[in-house]
Amino acid sequence: MGRHSRLRRIQQMDPRQDFEQIYRWITLYEFPRDYLHGTSTAFLRDYGVPRIARLLDHTQEFERAGQKRYDDTVLTMYEMVSEGMESEHGRAAARHLNRVHGRYRIADEDFRYVLATTVVGPKRWIDRFGWRRLSEQETESLALVGRRMGEMMGISGVPDTYAAFERLHDDYEREMFAYDPANRRVAAATLRILASWYPAPVRRLASRVSLAVLDEPLLEALGFRPEPRWLRVAVHRAFRTRAALIRLLPGRPERFPRKPRARTYPFGWTLDDLGPHWAHSRPPDPLQDGTPPEQASVPPQSSASHAPPEETR
Repeated sequence: MGRHSRLRRIQQMDPRQDFEQIYRWITLYEFPRDYLHGTSTAFLRDYGVPRIARLLDHTQEFERAGQKRYDDTVLTMYEMVSEGMESEHGRAAARHLNRVHGRYRIADEDFRYVLATTVVGPKRWIDRFGWRRLSEQETESLALVGRRMGEMMGISGVPDTYAAFERLHDDYEREMFAYDPANRRVAAATLRILASWYPAPVRRLASRVSLAVLDEPLLEALGFRPEPRWLRVAVHRAFRTRAALIRLLPGRPERFPRKPRARTYPFGWTLDDLGPHWAHSRPPDPLQDGTPPEQASVPPQSSASHAPPEETR
């Protein structure tokens, strides 16, 4: 398959009708690692908001079971889209996610921001470090998947275009970013998770590379100093060199999607494995999107009907 063959197909599609298929191609074929890099970096942005970081710090999930918390976040998203968001499995994953969040009092504006980071973060990372920029169709597909997730979670006021998600994302950060000790504790716990993926001698460097791609407003909110300019330049050039090499390779064949790999579940997982153990004793509420499961239409699925996540963060 030619490197741009799938892009040409995407440019002939209508995101309003085909956003799930386009999303699968982005996350499993065109940019599997870059999508995960962007999502993982976006997770760190949540910690720049004190009231979000304080809640995460209070649960102690990242301190006690950080790798599981990371894997569960990524895999729940995967489960929502793997068989189609309107499938019974996709709706069951959304109900499970709502059951976990239902224990806490979380403002809709915080939910909207966190959702926006999962749309804006991957787009910005791919445009900066991917082997090509996202097309208009791909960009709007990310936004429409985000909107549908928000609807299934019962979040009010979710944007329906990428431009609206980006405005929400940036306006919220300008207003809400501020340093708090909880920000640094949760971010440091997450960086320890990322560093643990590498051999001990390079873990410190891995953490510094993660910090080198973060912008100064976020670093300030997290309580970290910017890395030296030489390291930031070196990291940027390394990622751009990687992108140039990928551009020379053929496209990933349809029969070889890059599926999730979760360190917590080396033998696989089920939906019931995901999330804190206490969540499984809470009864799931019906989805608040106005579409009963038995009436939900299942969009056509291709042989690539799997979604994002894998290992990078």
